[in-house]
Amino acid sequence: MSGKAKDILQLDLYGLLEITNTATAKEIKKAYRKKALKCHPDKNPDNPKAAELFHQLSQALEVLTDAAAKAAYDQVCAAKKRAEERNNKLDAKRKKIKLDLEERERRAEAQTQDEVQITRTLEEEIIRLREEGSRQLEEEQKLIREQIQREREEQQNIGDYSHPSSNCSRSKVTPKLKLKWKCKKDDVTNGGYSQEFILKLLQKYGDVSNVIVSTKKQGSAVVEFATVKAAELAVKNESGRSENPLKILWLEGQPEVDPASQFMPAQGSLSNERDYESVVMMKMRQAAERQRLIQQMQEEDEEEGAKS
Repeated sequence: MSGKAKDILQLDLYGLLEITNTATAKEIKKAYRKKALKCHPDKNPDNPKAAELFHQLSQALEVLTDAAAKAAYDQVCAAKKRAEERNNKLDAKRKKIKLDLEERERRAEAQTQDEVQITRTLEEEIIRLREEGSRQLEEEQKLIREQIQREREEQQNIGDYSHPSSNCSRSKVTPKLKLKWKCKKDDVTNGGYSQEFILKLLQKYGDVSNVIVSTKKQGSAVVEFATVKAAELAVKNESGRSENPLKILWLEGQPEVDPASQFMPAQGSLSNERDYESVVMMKMRQAAERQRLIQQMQEEDEEEGAKS
């Protein structure tokens, strides 16, 4: 069984969203928005457990809004409930009878086969969800990010005039990750990882600013995230396709101390970004940085090609 399926089997997805198993898709999404907005890492920079809880809520949304995955999960839950009810109904006489070795082994074998089958079904649905991506999750997380951005801008608008000297610029280094995977020579599918697929795969962790797939060497790409926290979640939780896993490494922007403090913008920074000249200069710096990154990838590919 994969680690992803084991993790989900340990979670009470309905309990996480505080809903019942009869909730409709609309009620599930509404509950997700309420909980995700409350525990979003942007709003809880000092809580190290916020990112993990946010990731668990995302898993709950993915499974419970997909009919096949939800049915498989419900079947696992029902099997666990039946097992608990059987154990609760056992009286002293039946417990004594269960000491009979043959009967105990027969029941254990039948129960094990049933659990293996339903668990395998859930695992297959989870793998399918990861490979296809979750449109529901992407839409809901986009709404959450937009609402948090609006709240942040409203707070910064209040501080624009009361703190005129607080326009200190943040670090110009944006978080970047290097992705590697296996790819045979002349494989037109590039091992199953296109720019569009990588973007869809990683957007569930946060805004992705840019995806650069190497044209010199197959099986390599660089991804630029808008926030350090999004990059951290991707490094921690993403493994890519089950048949061709990803190797994810930090390229730039890895936090050294208190990474959560880098997640929130400095007071007054939005007022500085709204200045036209500052915005133009920022865009020019980002363009130059991406061009430098592309050049670096090409040089690395050429060096590796020369060695091989």
